[in-house]
Amino acid sequence: MGDFDCHALHGDALRASGEPIALPPNTNLTKFKAFISRVTSVVDETNVQIILSHDDIAQEEYTDPSRAHDMFHILDKTHFISSAVVAPKNVVDVQDIIKLANEFEIPVWPFSKGRNIGYGGTAPRVRGSLGIDLGKNMNRVLKVDPQSAYALLEPGVSYFDLHEYLVTHNLRDQVWADVPDVGGGSVIGNALERGTGYTPYGEHWMMHCGLEVVLPDGSLLRTGMGALPNPKADKSIPPHEQEPDESWQIFDCSLGPHSAGIFSQSSLGIVVKMGIWLMPNPGGYQAYMVTFPRDNDLNQIVEILRPLRIFGVIQNTPKLDNVLVTAAVQGHRTEYTNSDMPLTDHQLDEVAKKLSIGRWNLYGAMYGPPIIRDALWSIIKASFSKIPGAKFYFPEDRPNDIVLQTRSNTMQGIPSTTELGLLSWLPNGGHLFFSPIAKVTGPDAKAQYGLTRRLSEEYGFDFIGVFIIGAREMHHIVCILFDRKDPDASRRAHELIQVLIAEAADRGWGEYRTHLALMDQIAETYNFNENAQMKLNEKLKNTLDPKGILCPGKNGIWPANYLRRAEPIRQIRTSHGTVGTWQQQQKVGFCPTLEQ
Repeated sequence: MGDFDCHALHGDALRASGEPIALPPNTNLTKFKAFISRVTSVVDETNVQIILSHDDIAQEEYTDPSRAHDMFHILDKTHFISSAVVAPKNVVDVQDIIKLANEFEIPVWPFSKGRNIGYGGTAPRVRGSLGIDLGKNMNRVLKVDPQSAYALLEPGVSYFDLHEYLVTHNLRDQVWADVPDVGGGSVIGNALERGTGYTPYGEHWMMHCGLEVVLPDGSLLRTGMGALPNPKADKSIPPHEQEPDESWQIFDCSLGPHSAGIFSQSSLGIVVKMGIWLMPNPGGYQAYMVTFPRDNDLNQIVEILRPLRIFGVIQNTPKLDNVLVTAAVQGHRTEYTNSDMPLTDHQLDEVAKKLSIGRWNLYGAMYGPPIIRDALWSIIKASFSKIPGAKFYFPEDRPNDIVLQTRSNTMQGIPSTTELGLLSWLPNGGHLFFSPIAKVTGPDAKAQYGLTRRLSEEYGFDFIGVFIIGAREMHHIVCILFDRKDPDASRRAHELIQVLIAEAADRGWGEYRTHLALMDQIAETYNFNENAQMKLNEKLKNTLDPKGILCPGKNGIWPANYLRRAEPIRQIRTSHGTVGTWQQQQKVGFCPTLEQ
């Protein structure tokens, strides 16, 4: 593609003739300026920012997230970075931006609130992509139906926003919104990334119902019952403003193949509206905490948890923390040691003693009137009492326990940011999540914990982890905390997670979500029958997005017009030798180039 005539650039958004830190692939400055000029004519200059210098990526706080790079980067700060960020005002703007991206062949990377921390934040997989900020202007709660218990939202609605809406409109006595650990993120973004919360509605993707999607060619789609026009809708107004079918948010399917799934963790469409099911107010609530004194109690804890969860005695998504989760949320590492070495078992016992908690701590909740809660509690308490030394608490028993009080709120749909205290465990706290899935069995929990703790400590990190118990599986979330201003710590964190991925795959454990720098490595582990799943994903990608415009490389799915460059990396050992052939050939975090 040749150069384009460039319209005059003006205003703070375009900053005259400055060149961005990173240009999109196969794009010179003249072409980039022409593209930005056209984009600016769609959204106006106050909604366009070119990333010209490190001053434009100076943000380091959750409350003021970067729109262009990963605040907790494990590679160079500008390795994953946008050339510019644009904030559409409405659905038509999104469509127009995508059409321009196709015309100029510029890759784009949409995001909602910019708080996907631990997994890459807002940074794009392909350096120089255009960031599309859906959260700045598209932030309306479009509808809440308390009778049918659902909400219809735009991408910029955070959990705080939705909760505030329910409170302000006196709806909390009818419905609750499930929330994750930290409430500043997008409801839509979290569900699309298959995040979790802690009420009985904690599986967020399972609780979505109905998507409105801008496809890679700029066309508009409504999934499920939204594909059926509302006979009362005003057909003279744009499709995205038309009143949807009244069944859109109550039944997620329609006739034929169910298409909504291809837009989760996807590069096949931009979700601009989503329905989410709300939890009816259960008419009673009681959170609880159970502490277990020994590290090796884990096997028995999980064996007891499984039948209680499957049979619904434990109604919500419970959380099983190791001792350092509590310690890190409410304190600093220097309170327990002056050494840089990982804390020993003796030191961990001392931490537990000081905080009056266990080496493992279970948080759950009961819902419903007293007669139901009392019956459930009698079973739960009797079951865990089989573990010697187990102790049982309600929030009123520990009024100064910040973690228990926070969990009590979270499990009834009240968001907070308390869990961000984790980042203060170390100076300049950054974090990286390793998130494998496993069966809810004691041996699996013991094996995953043993592996991840051993390797974490080998690489110089404290083990900080939690098991989140779903309906039939466990999310094991290992938080690799590191000093993000220490290059050696960043390098060790990156190397550690590469080893963890390889070791986990050797044992049949796959990750459900990951950081940008690890997407290719993890995608390669899902290689049953000669990579049949990836071949299907690539067929869908190349059919729906033939120019490879939307999120190229997301979760390891590359368009046909991108070539991967083989780059050598250091040999990373596992218990079975070095990592496999693919990792030896492909650098994790490599930057593909467009085919010429």
